Amino acid sequence: MLFEEVNPEKLDLITLVGDVKELDSLDDDKINEINDHLLVESFEEFLRKFSPTIYSYYNAANQKVVYTSKRPEGVPNDGITEIKLNENNDFLKMLFTLIDTKKSQGTENVDFKFENILDMISPKKVMEDIKQVRKEINYLYSKYEDLDDEDPKKLDLGDKLNIKFEEASQNYNNVLGMLPLAIEDIKTRLLLGGSQEDSEAEEIQIGMLTMGDDGELKILEAPKEEEKALAERGEEQRNALVEVFEEDYEEITENPTGYVKDLVVRTFAPISTPKTDIDVEKEVQNYNNYLEFYKNTKDDFVKAAKPLIEKLLGIKMFFEQYETKNNNMKPELLVTNSKPEMLVKTNNKPRLETFLNTVNAKNNFAETIWFGIVPNIELDASNKVQTRRQRFKGTNKTKKAKGNTLETLTAILDLCKDYKVQVFFNFEANENTTFNDMATKGVDKYIEKSKMLTNQEYSEYAVPCLPNFTVIPKDKSGVVLDSKMLYENEGVVLSKAEEDILKLWLEGVYIDASYVAAGLVAAYQCPDYLRERFRKVSTSYPGVRFDIESGDNALKATTTLAKEISGFTNVIKGSINRNNFGFVFSSENNQLDGKLIKRITVYKARSLGMTDDIFDSIYKTIMSTYIERMLRFKTSDFKEDKIIKFFSNNPKSQKSEWISNKGYVNSILQEGDDINYNIDPESNLCQLDLAFNGNVKNLEVEITKSSAD
Repeated sequence: MLFEEVNPEKLDLITLVGDVKELDSLDDDKINEINDHLLVESFEEFLRKFSPTIYSYYNAANQKVVYTSKRPEGVPNDGITEIKLNENNDFLKMLFTLIDTKKSQGTENVDFKFENILDMISPKKVMEDIKQVRKEINYLYSKYEDLDDEDPKKLDLGDKLNIKFEEASQNYNNVLGMLPLAIEDIKTRLLLGGSQEDSEAEEIQIGMLTMGDDGELKILEAPKEEEKALAERGEEQRNALVEVFEEDYEEITENPTGYVKDLVVRTFAPISTPKTDIDVEKEVQNYNNYLEFYKNTKDDFVKAAKPLIEKLLGIKMFFEQYETKNNNMKPELLVTNSKPEMLVKTNNKPRLETFLNTVNAKNNFAETIWFGIVPNIELDASNKVQTRRQRFKGTNKTKKAKGNTLETLTAILDLCKDYKVQVFFNFEANENTTFNDMATKGVDKYIEKSKMLTNQEYSEYAVPCLPNFTVIPKDKSGVVLDSKMLYENEGVVLSKAEEDILKLWLEGVYIDASYVAAGLVAAYQCPDYLRERFRKVSTSYPGVRFDIESGDNALKATTTLAKEISGFTNVIKGSINRNNFGFVFSSENNQLDGKLIKRITVYKARSLGMTDDIFDSIYKTIMSTYIERMLRFKTSDFKEDKIIKFFSNNPKSQKSEWISNKGYVNSILQEGDDINYNIDPESNLCQLDLAFNGNVKNLEVEITKSSAD
């Protein structure tokens, strides 16, 4: 269960559960309705169900574009533009490409060429995608025109063309979406499509290569008739496409303009010869204005969209940890779509409690919530020295997005403990919580901040995850958009002056560690996932007893993310090993069977529960929850006679079965493990002693007496 809001316009858990007065649980229809809206089993399904959106509108008073993650109130709907954050969004597409490229290269952050991928959101790269669409449209249209009207192949091509035209037309009403087109269009017309560095405008005359009287090579201006013939070749098809695009633009666009219509036509059905009647000075002015406006609006968009985009990256990484060919136990994610603080408010908490009681307090485990994710817990920054005046330009003091508080986390943990939900959480993802930071400063600040969560009834259900993952480091997050254009000596050039290069800074992009930790733990519950990585795996059991810290387990069950740094120093590793704190990721130089491990691995997997002043491995809580649920199920809610049978020496008893199936990486009982019980008839309690390689964990259940007693 993800305790996070994604799209406030969509339904959320609080709304769907509704009034629970005098209700102990929800009916099956209500659970099905909640699942229909909030439960997803892939990132693609998540995007379809939640449709994460950024909203924009134009403020004529200050000539600015305003972006917001919530639909702005007081602005008419026809004045709002919705920007869908999906796999077609250029910013998200760039981030996904970057993550995949790093994974395939296995390159550390210090050596990775971030600028090569960041370039994807520059106007010229956006235009490359559009040119690909243009190529496909021209190809399909030429085949379409060659076929008879009733030919089934023509109708199929018509369907494909409709899809391609839909892609092309998505930005007709979005002037901002047209800006990269306009910027590259002006460069193409004024600089004749030459290289960005060396292009200068010059007159063009269509010519022909000939030999002179003395055999010398000459390029002579083509006769008008031949020039006309050259231009007419293929023009029929182009003219037909021009008409289609003109009609499409006029039909779809609310406020069509001649300039944008010509821009659309030039983009998707370019003319073969350039026009000579260009107002060069005006076009240069337009180009510089467009570029400046594009830079400023893109900057504002990134500031508004980045918190939401980082959530999307986290959710994508949750699902990506299940890296297996089979999908027999694919992790599912229930997104509350409510802010965590809203869920634990006094008037809303009973709704969350009733929902958890419905799905976790029954012997039907199909809907059971095993794990929770609470990302982005606020971490107090170190106190900065206050200065009386700003003598030099310093860090931009933009207001950062508010994170979740420790108070909210404790309220969630206090409720989740009653329903055996283990909660993965992390402190806010920024440059102060990365691998780089932890490699130099260690884990002390995480331990200090988590102190209030230790020695509590819910401590074993609290799993702090660290450090966070870096997609783009803050100091390498600059994107060169383009250079300003100069009009001089009746020619046009791109400026080479440093101040004329327009650059956009993304200020770093990060992934909350809790998504990756929860995704990995959910993944290795699946026997098929384990079978692809280990030799001895039982298909009968989940991975509840799998200890990722043991042996080479962490080197076989790695994350899908590439290493970020060369590793932690021995001093830092010594500190981590002494404290045994948290679910700690590692970016070490490791090898297994002669092969280098280029992925980030798990170094520690501990909760805040403690035994003998040592933080417990998370599998102990998962394992004890599994045994308690199995015991409840097999004994019909802890019936005394069935409990005795459960633990008997009979070869068919559950305990005997577990003992006889030791030796698998996911055996319920490993070597050195044992499980015993003691029934106290006076208190009606059954004491369970779970021994994990010598460490004992106690469980207590209330037994049900048979009717004969």
